[in-house]
Amino acid sequence: MMYKIHTLLKQSILSTIDFFYPPFRRFLPLQTFRYAACGGFNLGLSIVLYPLIYNFILEQSIVYLGPIVISANIATLFIAFLITFPIGFYLSMFVVFQGSELSKKIQLFRYFVVVIICLILNYALMKLFVGVFHWWPTPSYYVNVVLVTAFSYFSQRYFSFKGNQANH
Repeated sequence: MMYKIHTLLKQSILSTIDFFYPPFRRFLPLQTFRYAACGGFNLGLSIVLYPLIYNFILEQSIVYLGPIVISANIATLFIAFLITFPIGFYLSMFVVFQGSELSKKIQLFRYFVVVIICLILNYALMKLFVGVFHWWPTPSYYVNVVLVTAFSYFSQRYFSFKGNQANH
């Protein structure tokens, strides 16, 4: 049953993305287009989740986890991560980098390492932008998106799914 759901989901995603590919064929290889589409979807999800979680779930309030105190903007990053990580890995492994020669465990580990580095970058940049520069959290997050997405793209392409011959 789960395999049928996975296969149907994968084929639906691929056919939807590939439907929009023809106008971009001259400019982008299919794999790069799929990466952009999947990354764009996950990024879009993150961009939508951030203000919803920050403003409506956490209500811009400090989060207390026993002795640990986390500001709402940082807690929002972690909550959004818990949602977007599995979606991003699924899309990367089964839609974008289907032909990777690396084992799924290695791909997951490498993907996780890159995402953790991105999370640390997001954390550091949020601390810098909000804590030092006193920018508003939501615009700070959007600046993070641009910077961290560039890092993520190159890291995933040349590290996490490096064994994919179609990638070179």
